[in-house]
Amino acid sequence: MIETNPAIRVSEIFGPTIQGEGPLIGLPTVFIRTGGCDYRCSWCDTLHAVDNQFRHEWKMMPVDAVWQSVVELSGTQPVMVSLSGGNPAIQPLGALIDRGHGAGYRFALETQGSVVRDWFVDLDVLVLSPKPPSSEMRTDWAAIQACVDAAQEKPQVVLKLVVFDESDYAYAKEAAARFSRLPVFLQPGNHTPPRPGNEDASVDLDGIIKRMQWLVDKVTRDRWFEARVLPQLHVLLWGNKRGV
Repeated sequence: MIETNPAIRVSEIFGPTIQGEGPLIGLPTVFIRTGGCDYRCSWCDTLHAVDNQFRHEWKMMPVDAVWQSVVELSGTQPVMVSLSGGNPAIQPLGALIDRGHGAGYRFALETQGSVVRDWFVDLDVLVLSPKPPSSEMRTDWAAIQACVDAAQEKPQVVLKLVVFDESDYAYAKEAAARFSRLPVFLQPGNHTPPRPGNEDASVDLDGIIKRMQWLVDKVTRDRWFEARVLPQLHVLLWGNKRGV
């Protein structure tokens, strides 16, 4: 039984803005960014929602309070809600998804696939984003498969892979081969992520664009026609600014 009003550890709630990456890129969205993560990627661009030194900024909020924030931001008009982090799969989000669906809202969740939840089946979109070698994290492929199984083919399930270099590209090819039924989205990594609280941190857009061009060349030269290469649109528009 799902607890109806559990506390969720929240880093920030903001929007509506557009989704900046993955299968829903460009779609108006309200974001719920949870606090806490079981990974610590070397190039993490959301350390304010990951590192415990920032836990004083996180709030334990009951579902009722989280939902009220979403409703106020969206003006009561149903919108896509993105559950992100950190790793949002750590948090008890089943009751929130239930609540939102009852009001006509849709929910997408992005996770590295390290934690499996039975409420994945209730999502509208599940974005699995296993972390490549450049992250310095280790992938548990069995856990990712368990996430796919938990979704029971009900939500749309996709792979989204960040690529910085040749090793990451080879990893992306391996992930796509392991989960050949899933659509694949590739994006060039942001090698100039901000430190928390430094929204004015410069972004090397030229470097990101060059990496994107390199990635497009790789995909087309390899005839990997099933992959979709997309930028991080929010980085192109707003750099490292938060809340957009």
